[in-house]
Amino acid sequence: MKKSIFLFLITALGYAQGGMFGKDPIINQENFDKQKVHWGYYLGFNSLDFKFDYLSPTEDVKSETTTGFNVGLVGNLRLMEYVDLRFEPGLVITQRNLTFPGFENQRDALREVKSTYIHFPLLLKLSSKRTGNIRPYLLTGVSTTLNLGSNSDAPDDNYNDRFRVKKWTNNYELGFGIDLYLEYFKFSPSIRGVFSMNDELIRDNTADSPWTGNIQSMKTRGIFINFTFH
Repeated sequence: MKKSIFLFLITALGYAQGGMFGKDPIINQENFDKQKVHWGYYLGFNSLDFKFDYLSPTEDVKSETTTGFNVGLVGNLRLMEYVDLRFEPGLVITQRNLTFPGFENQRDALREVKSTYIHFPLLLKLSSKRTGNIRPYLLTGVSTTLNLGSNSDAPDDNYNDRFRVKKWTNNYELGFGIDLYLEYFKFSPSIRGVFSMNDELIRDNTADSPWTGNIQSMKTRGIFINFTFH
């Protein structure tokens, strides 16, 4: 994921230093942001993790993150000159590997949490004044995710190698990005943090389960890097 962030920064700086973004640039897409509504799509990467809180002091659950993939659509509604409302429904694929303490057998300790989310963010985009072909912005808002791989309806639990999480999750999101106005379209790389607001864990059927018995809450947190084309 660090390589992805580095790629994001290099991409943004590379465009900014090009001829179209020099001292006297050719102004591209001059009236693009005056549209009441416009559309786009995005591709990107994610790194999601779980934040655990415990009922009593214990060794932490170890969480190993992997780099996932995002793809989706963008609908943008112009509210005023520097404020837009955005709806960005998309597909998010990711995996988190959890290692629980207190087990001698690695197979019992390890749970691979594979998730396929349908992600529904509603965001406010707060833009700065455009300078040449560059316009930085901030993003803030809320989202709801539907986890297609939650196992929430399964009667089995961790005693049967079945790790269960809730199907729906609510989140808040914060991020920033840069609009780069190219000759034929607008390109917008962005970085966004996603933070779950509710406990996602479904406890095992046995109250003193070594996997879930001492967990007070388990909430998603992570980073999205998106490359948006309008």
